[in-house]
Amino acid sequence: MNGDKLDRVLVGDCIELMLGLPEASVDMVFADPPYNLQLGGELLRPDHSKVDAVDDDWDKFGDPSDSLGTSFALYDSFTNAWLRAARRALKPGGTLWVIGSYHNIFRIGTALQDQGFWLLNDIVWRKSNPMPNFRGKRFTNAHETLIWAARDRANKKYTFNYDSMKELNEGLQMRSDWLLPLCTGAERLKGEDGKKAHPTQKPESLLFRCIMAASNPGDVVLDPFFGTGTTGAVARRLGRRFIGLERDPDYAAIARKRIAEVEPLAGEDVTPKPSKRSEPRIAFGVLIEAGLLRPGTVLSDHSGRLHARVRADGSLSAANALGEHRGSIHQVGAAVQGAPACNGWTFWHIEVAGGRLPIDHLRQQVRAGL
Repeated sequence: MNGDKLDRVLVGDCIELMLGLPEASVDMVFADPPYNLQLGGELLRPDHSKVDAVDDDWDKFGDPSDSLGTSFALYDSFTNAWLRAARRALKPGGTLWVIGSYHNIFRIGTALQDQGFWLLNDIVWRKSNPMPNFRGKRFTNAHETLIWAARDRANKKYTFNYDSMKELNEGLQMRSDWLLPLCTGAERLKGEDGKKAHPTQKPESLLFRCIMAASNPGDVVLDPFFGTGTTGAVARRLGRRFIGLERDPDYAAIARKRIAEVEPLAGEDVTPKPSKRSEPRIAFGVLIEAGLLRPGTVLSDHSGRLHARVRADGSLSAANALGEHRGSIHQVGAAVQGAPACNGWTFWHIEVAGGRLPIDHLRQQVRAGL
């Protein structure tokens, strides 16, 4: 992509601006489009003070006196137009995130599927500090939904930093329900009058997770509804490039100032953890050929109770009450346990300086030397 549009906030209609980008030029889209809330009058707290709700012109589609059908039709037309433009800008292996509430996310989901996007996940952002339901006539609306979609079903090479997401979640697979707080405190941008600069500013923690999950350093992240620049601020901090599109010049000015104050992290600190699937395959026999294991070495499980002997051909042999066993590190590991399967790389250990290390430690030494 021509660098004159990178790391910039462009002011104007998002559809026209996206159509002005080169085709297949961005790696990820994060979109927080208007909700089309269809608000009917003011929302008041029990003390009759007014709630600072989303009642801006950018969230209104059609005349409020018209039928909801007209509003929905206009919103659907707008949704289809910006999704087409975003899909055009995405690389074949790119993905799109879109966030919304019950007012709009289902309509957007239909449009995504109609246009050929391949839905990967729906994420429930559960707010730890939601706004209460002041009228007491509905459940407290405590979540929003994100849809994560690939540009199309045919291309399976989209970015998903699975291992990094697992690390963020203390070694467990990252689930599709995320408990994160609303944007509050010092993070909430305010104008000179002390009021919110933008009614739907998203927390940086939410964008951090999306960008870390689905992009790599140097990738281009496009946000067609940039607002006050949360996507750009997080992208800059994480070493990604960004393009922000915003039709309101006041929001754009706030975003530029905010992003200019962000200090990018060092490159080595933002590189995702490599996926094990992407690492070169190392056969167990290579450890023997490299002299890291000698034939005749006795391996044990982590407790030291189960044992097997290394053979020159890269197989193991073992004997126990279940019988004589010979085969691969995985086959023998399963056999001595009476288990249906086993990961021999993590099951079998070697004695090192009075302790035990999994033989995967030796495999990593070989990989490091490649």
